[in-house]
Amino acid sequence: MPVSPEILKQVKSIELRTRGLVGSLFAGEYRSVFRGQGMEFAEVRAYQHGDDFRSIDWNVSARLASPYVKTFTEERELTLMLVVDQSGSTRFGEPVSKAGLAVEVAAVLALAAAYHNDRVGALLFADEVERVIPPRKGRRHALRVIRDLVAFEPQGRRTNLAASLSYASRLLRHHSIVVVLSDFIAEGWERPLRRLAARHEVVAITIDDPREQDLPESGWIEMLDAESGRRVLVDTGSRDVRARVRQLAEQRRDERARTLLAAGADQVALHTGTDYAIPLRRAFALRARRIHRA
Repeated sequence: MPVSPEILKQVKSIELRTRGLVGSLFAGEYRSVFRGQGMEFAEVRAYQHGDDFRSIDWNVSARLASPYVKTFTEERELTLMLVVDQSGSTRFGEPVSKAGLAVEVAAVLALAAAYHNDRVGALLFADEVERVIPPRKGRRHALRVIRDLVAFEPQGRRTNLAASLSYASRLLRHHSIVVVLSDFIAEGWERPLRRLAARHEVVAITIDDPREQDLPESGWIEMLDAESGRRVLVDTGSRDVRARVRQLAEQRRDERARTLLAAGADQVALHTGTDYAIPLRRAFALRARRIHRA
């Protein structure tokens, strides 16, 4: 499929704009944050005092009439899968939309994976999975991932996060790092997320816009639900209305955070009105320290 010069220009702009971040932010922390839990078989050796009995290879031990254990090494290559929400609710936000921020952060992670010679792929969805880029290595492939992210125009408007997480579970046969970039404004995703996190490391990058919580005081305004097309008049001049909207938004975010934690996913909270580099680095540094203590 031919790619327009405008798309290529945007890809180049993202690569140049994020090059410093990829080099400095993730040069040391990427491996710590995305340390692979995937293990590959190395060899069988004789049992030694202090070895974990769960690693005993019973077949070999029976054949050789003495205990032997399997040894493993950490996989040198990781697989990073980016699950990127591009539904109607993510088309909101300023100075950049939630969808645009998701694409840029995904681009940073794709380039970081290429920098470390890891495999990276992407799954883009709205009301269904619309685009899948199988994980591969190399800078050229990472740029292809970014190109497809930038050029993507969803056919649907609604959000089917649950089906997308289930799709990722079926797609990934080996232990992987799954980064989900979404506002998580959807239903029924809790159980699929738990199943995904049971087999893979999951990092949920939640993306919100401040105006979803703090309505501007602009009198009566017509608000449009980007997914259902429903329109409603809201009196933003009312202090009670603004307080109720704020309360509901805070409840939704608190519940989302509890659900992500219970599912075993790490959360990184980003906002469209704030530079993402600082909270991204802070969250990943905390995750790296926690992993090293484990």
